Amino acid sequence: MASILITGASSGFGALTAHALKDAGHTVYAGMRHADSRPEADEARAHGLVPVDLDVTSDESVDALDLPELDVIVHNAGHMVTGPAEAFTPAQYASLYDTNVLGAQRVNRRLLPAMRSRGDGLVVWVGSSSTRGGTPPYLAPYFAAKAAMDALASSYALELTRFGIETSIIVPGAFTGGTNHFAHSGTPSDTAVAAEYEPRYPGLMDQVGAALAALEPADADVAEVARAIVRVVDLPKGRRPFRVHIDPSDDGAAVVNAVADRVRSEFLRRIGLDDLLHPVA
Repeated sequence: MASILITGASSGFGALTAHALKDAGHTVYAGMRHADSRPEADEARAHGLVPVDLDVTSDESVDALDLPELDVIVHNAGHMVTGPAEAFTPAQYASLYDTNVLGAQRVNRRLLPAMRSRGDGLVVWVGSSSTRGGTPPYLAPYFAAKAAMDALASSYALELTRFGIETSIIVPGAFTGGTNHFAHSGTPSDTAVAAEYEPRYPGLMDQVGAALAALEPADADVAEVARAIVRVVDLPKGRRPFRVHIDPSDDGAAVVNAVADRVRSEFLRRIGLDDLLHPVA
C-alpha cells in the first residue's frame, strides 16, 4: 500500500480522491489550509485520513511539510474564476497561476528530492479537459492556468523518468454537480469592465451552466475521477497511463490529446530520447 499526499483535499476532487484512496487501503495525507481548525479536517480524521496543514501558495507552509516517505504526490489544489477575461486584473491572473501552477512547483521542490534519491515514485496531476477540449467563454484565467499546469506536467514527466518516477495526468471534464467549483468560483475585480460586457453577453454564465448540464449524461458521476486516480495508483509500475480522461460530456479533449501526445512521442523518438517515455525500472 502506498503513502500519498493530496493537495487541495478539503473539497471537490481532492476530498473524493482522498477518501477513495483511503478506502483502497492507502495511507493518505490530506493537504488543506487551516487543517487545525476547519471542520473538513475533522471529517478527514474521522475517515482515517491524516490532515496536513498545507497552503500551496506559501513557501513557508510547503517548506514546513514534515511527512514520512511518500510514494505518490497528487497535485489537485486549484481555484476557478468566472467572468470576462479583460475584467480580471493582472494580479488576479497571477493569483490563479500561483495556486494552480506554482503551488505544484513548490510541492515538487520540497518532495521530489526524496523520491529521486529512492529512485521510485508517482506524480499525479489533476488537470482539465479545457486544456485542449472545447471551451466556453468567461473562464479564461482558469483555463490558462490549467494549460500551464498541463505543460509543466508533460515536461516533468520526461525529466523524472530516469529517476524511476512515473507521471500520470488525470483529465476531468466539466462536472456540473458533485463539486463546488462553480459555486466557489472567484469574480473579476474590475466590476466596471465586467458591467460593460453584460449588455452584449447577458446572463452568459447561466447559459453556459445550463448548456453544460444539458450535455452531461444523467449517469455522470464525479466520483469516477477519484476512482480513476485509485486505479492509476494501484497499477504496477511501468503500466500506468500517461493520461486518463474522465469526461462524460466528451468535449473533444481526448481526441486532441491523443494526437498531441502521439506527436510528442514521435518527436522524442526522432531526437533519440524515446527512453524518456518510460520510467527506469
